[in-house]
Amino acid sequence: MSLITIIGRGHSGTRAMSHTLYASGVFMGAAINRSGDKIPPEKMYDACRVFAKYVTWNGGLTWDFSRILEMDIDPEFTALIESYLEDVLNSETEHKGWKIPETTLVYPWIARMFPEIKYIHWIRDPRDGILAGHKTDDLSSFGIAYPETDDNRKRRAISWQYQYQLMKAAPQPENVLLVRFEDFVLNQEQTLQRLEEFLGFPLGRIIVRPDAVGRWKTADGPYGFDFLQEALVENGYEV
Repeated sequence: MSLITIIGRGHSGTRAMSHTLYASGVFMGAAINRSGDKIPPEKMYDACRVFAKYVTWNGGLTWDFSRILEMDIDPEFTALIESYLEDVLNSETEHKGWKIPETTLVYPWIARMFPEIKYIHWIRDPRDGILAGHKTDDLSSFGIAYPETDDNRKRRAISWQYQYQLMKAAPQPENVLLVRFEDFVLNQEQTLQRLEEFLGFPLGRIIVRPDAVGRWKTADGPYGFDFLQEALVENGYEV
């Protein structure tokens, strides 16, 4: 029996992976929405707010994650996550898992609670990822302080940067595979073969849209924020 989760910011294309797992017979929860998120999400949202109490904003675009990395997991957090995942954890299905972007906001503690499960680290060029809004755009709604701005694109980019830093700060669990959305779309068969080898079972094929890649190149408004440059280079995106 295997347990799987997808770690990736909202609007990074994680629904494609969720739908692929669902089409492959993976139990993704008793109810999921059109984005492939396990619903209802409220207990996950509350868990994010518990986690955020132990993150310190240093000002600018730096946060101190040392407390959440060193302390024992808050029991309230554990209870909320176990309640949110109750149907998944109790399922007798051979392969099961969940996807909701807010999992990324609490990734270090999820990895500590479930050290042996399969983690799919999903990433997309942030310049595409910030073109549309997502609930995690406003980090303050989950208790995370950040530089105030009236620029919606910049707010999304800050959220992307925060989550990227959080993922990098977390110790890597045993079973992690990094997948770029662009590779899944443009080289689906090769990427699915990597995923099948990692997960240990065959995956279904879903329809993908190549025009979802590189939309930022023809988009109006800002998208190329300087603080994203390091992550672009680290993940092989053109600068």
